[in-house]
Amino acid sequence: MNFLPSVNERCHKKASAFTLIELLVVIAIIAILMGLLFPAGQSAINAAKKTTAKNQVVQIATAITAYETEYGRLPPVSASSVDSGLVTILCTANDTVNNPRRLIFLEANAWKNGKGGTNSSGAFCDPFGSNSAYSIKLDTNYANSLSNMPAQSGNTVTTTTTLSKHVGVWTIWTNGTGAGATRTLINSWD
Repeated sequence: MNFLPSVNERCHKKASAFTLIELLVVIAIIAILMGLLFPAGQSAINAAKKTTAKNQVVQIATAITAYETEYGRLPPVSASSVDSGLVTILCTANDTVNNPRRLIFLEANAWKNGKGGTNSSGAFCDPFGSNSAYSIKLDTNYANSLSNMPAQSGNTVTTTTTLSKHVGVWTIWTNGTGAGATRTLINSWD
């Protein structure tokens, strides 16, 4: 019995491993595909953050309207943003002076990137940054309009914004820097 392979058998058995060139080509193809997918992925992330911010501005406006319905008055607002005082009134049962029935009008978790929430100082911030608290303005004279509200483009303000609720909540997200930056107004009155 001959246990050694014949010359024909040795010629048919070639190495089936990748060469260095083939490996580099595969890595280059993967890198090109990742380069093409990254902008699309970032665009999808930004769209999700804008949708989250839109949902949150509407939730804040609805919570303030529910507070008004419950107590017959708008909550006391000491700032032009959803600061820790307003968060305490709407999100906890801890303010027995302004919320004696201890109702929770709005759920707010700790801030997370892409999710929004309350930051370390207690302000309710948008999903774009933990220092970007939602802005707020109340229609205290019940005229169903607010003046000096932000516009969609540029840094101008509009003279009047018509409201269906007695509160305007908004955030402004700027994508990029310099001349190519785009400004997006996300508000509760659209």
